[in-house]
Amino acid sequence: MREVPAMPRLLGLAGLLPQFACAAILYAGPPDWRYAALSLAFAYAALIFAFLGGMWWGFAAAAPAAERRQALGWLWVAAVLPSLVALAAFLPWVFGWAWPEPSLAMLGGAILLSPAIDARLGPLAPRWWMSLRVTLSLGLGIATLLVALA
Repeated sequence: MREVPAMPRLLGLAGLLPQFACAAILYAGPPDWRYAALSLAFAYAALIFAFLGGMWWGFAAAAPAAERRQALGWLWVAAVLPSLVALAAFLPWVFGWAWPEPSLAMLGGAILLSPAIDARLGPLAPRWWMSLRVTLSLGLGIATLLVALA
């Protein structure tokens, strides 16, 4: 992470704090805060995952025109998937099924797998991108799974 510029490194790491705070509340906090911590952790994971899709959309849009036309169809599709996964994670709540633990597990797993897309960005991303993304995906994915298991 040393090669990651200070601002994205610090803000990215600070972005892990809400999820770890929810996990801490679930494991050591008052029982009457449980539902609030689960709900906030779910909302945060869904928001951040959708935000990641927006980052991928930005990389596709910023690519040279020839690349956008010929080789980036996969990236446009990948950029939309996080929002759709996040939306699907709301469905159990909407229909009154078991929620939020299964949805948190789904989001945590998807976040852990997301660097596979980043690894395919190649020269579209800054050279330090993978270092940041792997660290943040591991942090958020693990924290989200810890919340799901609480």
